[in-house]
Amino acid sequence: MKRKLLPLIPALCLLLGGCGWLNGSFVSVTPHEAPKQVFHTDTVTAANYMEFLAALKQLVSTGTEVAAIHVEEYPEDTLEVGVRRAVFNVTHSDPVGAYAVEDIQYEIGSSSGLPAVSITVAYRHNSTELQRIRRAADSAQARTIVANALEGYETGIVLLVNQYEGTDFSQFVQDYANDHPETIMEVPKVTQEQYGVGDSRVVELIFSYQTSRDSLRRMQAQVKPVFDSAVLYVSGDAEDYQKYSQLYAFLMERFDYKQETSITPAYSLLRHGIGDSRAFAQVYAAMCRDAGLTCMTVTGTRDGEPWTWNILLDGEEYYHVDLLRCSENGRFREQTDEEMDGYVWDYSDYPECTGKPAAVETTAVETQPTENNG
Repeated sequence: MKRKLLPLIPALCLLLGGCGWLNGSFVSVTPHEAPKQVFHTDTVTAANYMEFLAALKQLVSTGTEVAAIHVEEYPEDTLEVGVRRAVFNVTHSDPVGAYAVEDIQYEIGSSSGLPAVSITVAYRHNSTELQRIRRAADSAQARTIVANALEGYETGIVLLVNQYEGTDFSQFVQDYANDHPETIMEVPKVTQEQYGVGDSRVVELIFSYQTSRDSLRRMQAQVKPVFDSAVLYVSGDAEDYQKYSQLYAFLMERFDYKQETSITPAYSLLRHGIGDSRAFAQVYAAMCRDAGLTCMTVTGTRDGEPWTWNILLDGEEYYHVDLLRCSENGRFREQTDEEMDGYVWDYSDYPECTGKPAAVETTAVETQPTENNG
């Protein structure tokens, strides 16, 4: 909206239902969910398009709803086009504006006898929400912030990422949860929205859990001692094979396990003896990594059914280990690619396992688990 060369005082009074001018500064009060912020016009001036755009972005970044920008030095013949262009930029291209602003209305007129533009901003996200936006220098730092939010079981997060690279945060959340079963008790459903164009973006993530936050935190606290005990169970000066077999014994001797899928896999496995192949593989891999061993999870099929197992680095060779197959056979056993009959996986995603199986195969180890029921 615009009206050239109309005094701003009567127009704003009619539109906003109340105004006052003190030393050339505009003050207005209208109903809103959050306290209205007023930008004092005696400090806001713009002599060209870039200055006007910067001033408008500043208004939006602080959640200001009503303001007047002095434009006495802005060339009159380009003012209207510049204002319209700046409004479009802030509402569509600027990350914070695209995220927060519903609409911007403006009028071109005068303030205290000087040319000025009145600005009225309607927000979909108020000033309190704007203050909660977290800043990240790049996508790598953004992933760190998201990881911390996951470990705290936050229900959502809004990030302003300066050097944004396209990131599938839904996949990142899944991968992070898979790699950190000791801290992530449930993988949330992720809704991702991004705002703005160019190098900087606002990314809004919403996390939906089936389990309450308090319950997840209690589960996290109960699982942590089990992982801490696993590290103590490993002999520090032992060969890799013995360390892997010790962790196998620590995990497999805790329960007579029941194979079922759970939305809280690590907790259900370590506290109630309920888990599927994925839960076993993820928990085992995390315990190995805590003990300084190289272990990864592999997703594929076994006898045509979806299945998860591990690949570990023993010495200088990689081997497959399927904990549930080992349990069925009553012994810990490493296998090469050629020995994985009935298994299918994407060979390009994982290292080759071409070494010879270790000569020593054990059904148990000398040390007994420090606890049996968590």
